[in-house]
Amino acid sequence: MLEIKNLTKKFGEKIAVDNLSLKVEAGQICAFIGHNGAGKTTTLKAIAGIIEFDEGEIFVDGINIQKNSMEAKKVLAYLPDNPDLYEHLKGIDYLNFIADVFKVDKETRKKNIEEYAKRLQIYNDLKLPISSYSHGMKQKLALVSALIHKPKLLLLDEPFVGLDPISSHELKEIMNEFVKNGGAIFYSTHVLEVAEKICTHVAIIKQGKLVANGEMKKVRGLKSLESLFLELENE
Repeated sequence: MLEIKNLTKKFGEKIAVDNLSLKVEAGQICAFIGHNGAGKTTTLKAIAGIIEFDEGEIFVDGINIQKNSMEAKKVLAYLPDNPDLYEHLKGIDYLNFIADVFKVDKETRKKNIEEYAKRLQIYNDLKLPISSYSHGMKQKLALVSALIHKPKLLLLDEPFVGLDPISSHELKEIMNEFVKNGGAIFYSTHVLEVAEKICTHVAIIKQGKLVANGEMKKVRGLKSLESLFLELENE
């Protein structure tokens, strides 16, 4: 579903991502972890087609993100760590706008909005302006907008930040259902306990370089994910 080959991204003299290669197959939830500034967000933005990169190739469902970005973007959804929403709109108007962008028909959008907004406990707030939303409510709205067109690949940057315990639990359920239905999830997080429980795979990045990658159980061995991460960081 996602294949990255020798990705390199520079900002001036700084190498933010250094020759990174990995795969995330359908049915997998892959945690992408690393310290602040390690290159996680840069990698996610490159996959989403938001920023250009210097070397390498990225394929989403077999589609080259550089050569056919519009087609690739149709089958993915990217949720940044601090989503920018059109705060002058009502929640429902924003979701309809996103549905229009992805050409989701009225019946499908209504069904998907109702399902995910109710599960994330924001359905009754959709008639309110986004400017009145709390940070957690904005995060929930952004999550619904990411799911509205039923993407095949979800790119999530710290998706649990700002969510209450009930919504966090529901998001975990949604993520598990998503991959059971053939999707793939690649998400960055600092909440290693959650990643260890829900992820099938893990990729650890340090100073732009991939230092560990593979099945969660095999990568961490008998250690906790936190212990492994701290060990790699101190090398």
